[in-house]
Amino acid sequence: MTNGGPLAGITVVALEQAVSAPMCTRTLGDFGARVIKVENPKGGDFARHYDDVVGGLAAHFVWANRGKESVALDLKSDGGQAVLHRLLEHADVLVSNFTPGTTAKLGLAPADLEVRHPDLIAVEIDGYGPGGPLSHKRAYDLLVQAESGACSVTGSPGAPAKPGPPVADVCSGLYAALSVLALLYARRPGQVAVSLLDTMAELMGYPLTYTRHSGVEQQPLGMSSPAVSPYGAYRTADGQTVVLGTTNDREWQRLATELIGRPDLADDERFRANAGRVEHREVLDAAIGAWCGRYDLGHVQERADAAGIGNARYNTVTEVLGHPHLDARDRWREVGTPSGPVPALLPPPVIAGFDPPMGAIPALGEHTDAVLAELGYAQPEIAALRARGAVR
Repeated sequence: MTNGGPLAGITVVALEQAVSAPMCTRTLGDFGARVIKVENPKGGDFARHYDDVVGGLAAHFVWANRGKESVALDLKSDGGQAVLHRLLEHADVLVSNFTPGTTAKLGLAPADLEVRHPDLIAVEIDGYGPGGPLSHKRAYDLLVQAESGACSVTGSPGAPAKPGPPVADVCSGLYAALSVLALLYARRPGQVAVSLLDTMAELMGYPLTYTRHSGVEQQPLGMSSPAVSPYGAYRTADGQTVVLGTTNDREWQRLATELIGRPDLADDERFRANAGRVEHREVLDAAIGAWCGRYDLGHVQERADAAGIGNARYNTVTEVLGHPHLDARDRWREVGTPSGPVPALLPPPVIAGFDPPMGAIPALGEHTDAVLAELGYAQPEIAALRARGAVR
């Protein structure tokens, strides 16, 4: 069973929990790969149980696991191990993100896989990568965001914050998926290791580079940027919030003269270059805030568009659910779940001539019998495995 698409015919086996590996494998599935999710019979992926808001299902699980087949195996049993290895004999990719040392205990360390499954692309996502003082530690998105310094540049001065989306998990999953695509393109097997801390260090590239060469710890600025000014959020007369941004001197000149009608600011030597504007951002924010406060959001955005100034409306999550741009571009689809169909967003890439499969969310162990039969297990053998608790 395969889906049409760029990765049609590719089979991915997932030993995964929570977000990072599930986002990797869901991305591969969005491109048409078949994803077989191997879960513990005793509860499965623990993200299944974070909450029950989606008709009894957890929002995290529904988001990250569409289109997958769930096979419930006890990997601590001989029978479950035998099924897994038979499955890997027919797979192209293995993706895992168990706690440190777990794959080695299961005989799935890179050296083991090179011997037993030499044609496999094996991806292991962990928290900190091997060879360092933190390698043994459990790692979750918030913990790694704190460790990487991301929380120190998010929020406001004296009130650091975690970036809302789980960016360590999601970006690690995407780097893992990108690595799989590269090896598939090269038509060769390989071992891939992606750590959440390495991912977050990469995402922190700008502040790390700035501080290394300036000695200055940039402070978090809420809905603004330490790199450029003016760039921030301003209240409008109708109680909305507009976000205005400039990225170069020409845009600043247009904002000052054509948008807020302050040619005096455009001519002020303090604000000629971005470095000066950053140094004196409070003066500019006050002037822009005063102008925005006199007009409704619609007027501000219309004027900003006319002046060629980037702008956006600050939206809540509820408002994004009904966002007219997403609706106009037909970005929502329905996917099946054990509790009935639910809306889901299409994946970001739009590939001409390819409709993402948008498969259903699996129940725990829903596909166990079908996959085992496909692997050559007869019904009496499946029944015996079930009786021993090796499969569900």
